Amino acid sequence: MEYEIKGDNLPVVICKLNSGEKMVSQAGAMGWMTDNIIMDTNMKGGLMGGIGRMFSGESLFLNTFTSSRGPGTIAFPSSFPGKILALELKAGESVIAQKDAFLASEESVSLEVHFKKKLAAGLFGGEGFILQKITGPGIVFLEMDGHIEEYDLQPGEVVKVDTGHVAMFEQSVSFDIETIKGMKNVLFGGEGLFLTTLTGPGKVYLQTMPIQNLAGQISRLIPSKAD
Repeated sequence: MEYEIKGDNLPVVICKLNSGEKMVSQAGAMGWMTDNIIMDTNMKGGLMGGIGRMFSGESLFLNTFTSSRGPGTIAFPSSFPGKILALELKAGESVIAQKDAFLASEESVSLEVHFKKKLAAGLFGGEGFILQKITGPGIVFLEMDGHIEEYDLQPGEVVKVDTGHVAMFEQSVSFDIETIKGMKNVLFGGEGLFLTTLTGPGKVYLQTMPIQNLAGQISRLIPSKAD
């Protein structure tokens, strides 16, 4: 498979498949494809796998696209402004991503639910108790909100992140939350009650515009019925 990501902050990944190659996407992710691409909707991983995907923000069913009768082209546009990130995972290599991050991948990539180990981190960490665990081998395309900054944390190195700005991290990174110190900071600092802490070793991906923040800004500009 060959691919190209275009579109700046309204991106699309365009994949060129050889005959017989397959790709998997969440329901509704396909933008356009050539006539020789065959689509098959299925519950990959069975009922429990589908339910797990629903908890992690994806669809119960997945679509499998196969190129037949020679090479074919298929495109997957992002569903919101931001960035499409391509990762090539080795066999057994995993990343942990936010809900709704999965866009499409090669058929060999597996997608499953990931529970945060600590209840407090799940309840207050900004992305809920459930994340996505994506495991190779293969190439996966992920949707991120806004611009992405990558940090390669050393063992024991900590970065503190405002709620919702954690897009993805390697499995070796420890995820937790801590309470913001000082009542004045909590009441007037505008950062909420908790911060997410990410501890190395491993790479973390932070996003500049979480979709829930964007939605909140837009909702402020929509007149209410009373107006």
